Amino acid sequence: MDALEFVRVRELDIAVRIWNPSAPRTLIAWHGLARHGGDFEALAHQLGSDWRILAPDTPGRGLSSWSLFPAHDYLYSHYMTVAIAILDHFQLKQVDWLGTSMGGLLGMLLAADKTHSQRISRLILNDVGPELNKEGLIALSSYFSLTHRFTSFVDLQKELMQHYASFGITSDAEWRALALGSARRLPDGCWTYHFDPRIGEQFIHDTPRDTWADWANIHCPVMVIRGAESTLLDAETLPRMKEVQPGLVTFTAPGCGHAPMLNHPEQVTPLRQFLDTPLSVFTSSKPASAPSTSLPIAQWIVKQWRRLFG
Repeated sequence: MDALEFVRVRELDIAVRIWNPSAPRTLIAWHGLARHGGDFEALAHQLGSDWRILAPDTPGRGLSSWSLFPAHDYLYSHYMTVAIAILDHFQLKQVDWLGTSMGGLLGMLLAADKTHSQRISRLILNDVGPELNKEGLIALSSYFSLTHRFTSFVDLQKELMQHYASFGITSDAEWRALALGSARRLPDGCWTYHFDPRIGEQFIHDTPRDTWADWANIHCPVMVIRGAESTLLDAETLPRMKEVQPGLVTFTAPGCGHAPMLNHPEQVTPLRQFLDTPLSVFTSSKPASAPSTSLPIAQWIVKQWRRLFG
């Protein structure tokens, strides 16, 4: 990264990683559940000097503060507060938003919100949508709600390579960089991941909602990138998303699962094309009615989590 700023949100310091600070255009890039803003370094380099990339670390991750009150702070409602504080800090009245997984859902909520929707000019969702694969969500929540402990850095890197094999990373240097940015030394000399293990409590405390209704309330241009082998966003969901948002732009990243790292030209090129398309080109079709769902995904996750883990 080229710069680092901290934004104070109540008692928390929120780290914002910045590439190309003087660039004329700005993209907010928000990471997934247990990642951090450093994941967007390769994307920042490929987009080039025309783009300032602002990549925050969500509370409890990376260089940002850990919360003393996870039941209050590790929730989408608080992440929205953090996001608005960052937009205000950088004086961004309107900005393009790219979100991977959790970061994409956060962008969806902002773009659908009556108060803040006008601040999102374009929305790019990386391997996430209004309906997610149930088994994939259970696996995700189970893995990141446990404390991971490694006796050596090599062991941590091996585990990380196994867990993030679906990112589509191909070089040893990239894996090494990912591991170095994901590791934290414990007081006894062992290693663990960078994030607060309590971020997983979000699956217990967060308020259930019908994200299909949020999807229908989005009026800015939207693009969805899906990993061809994604375990979280099913291919069958994309046509239903397009029914609600007829102008939806989609791209499937070959050789990736959840979630594409956005580190190769074949992934970045369609993303750049979407960002470079003038807003006037996008037609303002009225969204269709949201598909009916018997149980919102978030509510289902809460019930499953409590059944499995008490």
